[in-house]
Amino acid sequence: MKQAITVVIQAGGMSSRMGEDKALKPFLGRPLIQRVIDRLSPITDELIVTTNHPAEYTFLNFRLVADLKPGRGALGGLYTAIASATSPFVAVVACDMPFASQIFFEGARRLMAEEEADVVIAKTDEGYEPFHALYRRETCLPAIESAIDADQWKVISWFPQVKVRMLTTNEVKSFDPSGLCFWNLNTPDEFIEAENRASEQ
Repeated sequence: MKQAITVVIQAGGMSSRMGEDKALKPFLGRPLIQRVIDRLSPITDELIVTTNHPAEYTFLNFRLVADLKPGRGALGGLYTAIASATSPFVAVVACDMPFASQIFFEGARRLMAEEEADVVIAKTDEGYEPFHALYRRETCLPAIESAIDADQWKVISWFPQVKVRMLTTNEVKSFDPSGLCFWNLNTPDEFIEAENRASEQ
């Protein structure tokens, strides 16, 4: 039996390089966050959006959650995502990833169940990809909470406390054939490039 999965879309960033809220910026005619939701909704038992500006996202008609640990940066955002979920497995995805991958999370869910992992995550040339990764709620939540209580700030500071399953390069390729799922958009030029790539698919 497949474990239930909550997808949490994080819309809490500052979007400073974009000059506007990138989650709401039109992507191929619709808000970018709507594209991310549409790509992942087929696998989700529950969908949550984390934002400190809920009034701007009510049009989505999904549960909106504000920061539970204000001022604690990305680690606080990850805590909020996992704490808000009700499913055993939690897929956390940034709102600015137009190629967020359903196939990736289906593969990650299978691995997490088979290997009893607590985190299934990729590591690219940029480092770990915690905002397109799968977490086991019951083990990750207390580990993150203790990291915050210990005044740690790094998003992965709590990894030594849990069983992390890092995906191999070949696994990432099989889970994400396009090679685009970790691409997050930060500038208007990247937005245009991503729209062109999406139009070709």
